[in-house]
Amino acid sequence: MTDREPQPLDVLDDAGRKLLFTEARTANAFAEVPVTDDELTSIWELARWSPSSANGQPLRALFVRTREGKERLVQHLDEGNRAKTLQAPAVAVLAYDVDFHEQMPTVFPARGAMLRAAFADQAGKREVLAAYNSALQTGVFLLAVRAAGLAAGPMAGFDRAGVDEEFFAGTSWRSHLVVNIGHPGADPWFPRLPRVPVEDAVAWA
Repeated sequence: MTDREPQPLDVLDDAGRKLLFTEARTANAFAEVPVTDDELTSIWELARWSPSSANGQPLRALFVRTREGKERLVQHLDEGNRAKTLQAPAVAVLAYDVDFHEQMPTVFPARGAMLRAAFADQAGKREVLAAYNSALQTGVFLLAVRAAGLAAGPMAGFDRAGVDEEFFAGTSWRSHLVVNIGHPGADPWFPRLPRVPVEDAVAWA
């Protein structure tokens, strides 16, 4: 046993906090500036480091960039989400893989084979875990978009069954959020809304 001092972690500076948190906004209009494949790849390269239960990593992403792809997508979106999605340079359809357990030997080598076997006949439990953990990963995905110098416009207003049939038929992916991605356009922000007061949201024990 050693008596080594714990190594301090770096602290995010004020500029980083503003970029990721305090001044970050949900964009509702986007500039006509392309989002490159390299930028989208860099977003995923950051997002994939999110925590998840047993490192299961159920989050999956479909990047929609073409006009044809967006037109296929918007027919399944709520009316208020269609125009801005067609305008966005890129759109991520975030999904979870209900068969994430098949990857367990790769992502959790020490116990992966055991976990894959344990989940094999538990489709309901896998669905719950995949939905929960992909939501956790999605929060990190949105931070990754901001870290790439881009704005995100997440939307839950869409027909999930329709999107799944359109893009994921015959697969184990299930859509759960659509995210427009790009540089902010003209008048991109709604007025900043209040946060829940700290005294109503934080408890101490």
